[in-house]
Amino acid sequence: MRDCAAPEPVPGGDPAPADRLLGGRVVLWQGEAGRRAGSDAVLLAAAVPAEGGDRILELGSGNGAAALCLAWRVVAAEIVGLEIADDACALARRNVAANGFGGRVAILAGDIADPPPDLVARSFDQVMMNPPFFPRRLSSAPPDRARARARIADPGMLAGWLDLVHRLLRPRGRLTLILRVERLDEVLALLRPRFGGILVYPLWPRAGQPAKRFLLQATRGSGRPLRLLPGLVLHGAGNAYLPAAEAVLRQGAPLVLAAD
Repeated sequence: MRDCAAPEPVPGGDPAPADRLLGGRVVLWQGEAGRRAGSDAVLLAAAVPAEGGDRILELGSGNGAAALCLAWRVVAAEIVGLEIADDACALARRNVAANGFGGRVAILAGDIADPPPDLVARSFDQVMMNPPFFPRRLSSAPPDRARARARIADPGMLAGWLDLVHRLLRPRGRLTLILRVERLDEVLALLRPRFGGILVYPLWPRAGQPAKRFLLQATRGSGRPLRLLPGLVLHGAGNAYLPAAEAVLRQGAPLVLAAD
C-alpha cells in the first residue's frame, strides 16, 4: 500500500469545515477540483444494509463522504475506503480524523485495477461504490484531470470494479451502488450470473419526471430474481425535499430498499 500525500493546510488556519452532511452531524472538507460530494454519497451510504460488526469496503471513496455517513449511522461497523487520487485520499483521511472515526474508518491509497495486497487478502460483508457516472463514448471529459477522473469512465472500467467486488465480497455479501439510468443495462449484464437478488431503486427528481439515477443492490451468489422497486421521489415544490428524502439526507435515516 502506498501512502497518500499530506493534506494541504487549511487556508488561513480556519478550522471551519467546508460543508456539513446529515444536518450537520458529519463535517466534510472538500477539494476545489475533482468530485465534490453531495446527495449521491448520502443516499448511497443510507442504502447500505449494514449492521454492527460488518466489514464494509467502499471503492473510489473520494473525500470519504459516503464512508463517513455510514460510519455515523452504523457505529460498530468497520469501513475501508480505496481511493486512487492522492489529494482525495489525503482529504478523506483528514475528514475521518475530523469526525473522530479513526478507529473505525481507514482510507487506503491504491488502484482498483491493481489493489493493495493487504486489501485483497480480506473479505467484506458489504461493498458500496459510486463509480464515474459517464461512459467516455457518451460524454466529453472535463478539462480538469481530477474532475474527469471522477466523472468519466473509460471502457471496461465498470467491469473491472465489479470483478474486484466479486473477488472481495463474502458469499451472500451485498453490493450497493448508485449510477445514472443510462448505465442500467450495462451494470445488469455485468452482474449476471455472479450476483442475484438484484434490487433496482429509482431516484425520481419529482413526481411524474423520469428518473436520472438509481440505487442498485445485489447479492453475491444469490439465485433470487430481479425486482424493480417504487423508488424515492426527492423533491416537492421548488427545491424542497419531500419528508422521506429529508429524513435520509438531513436526519441520517436508513434507506431500506426492500424488506427481505
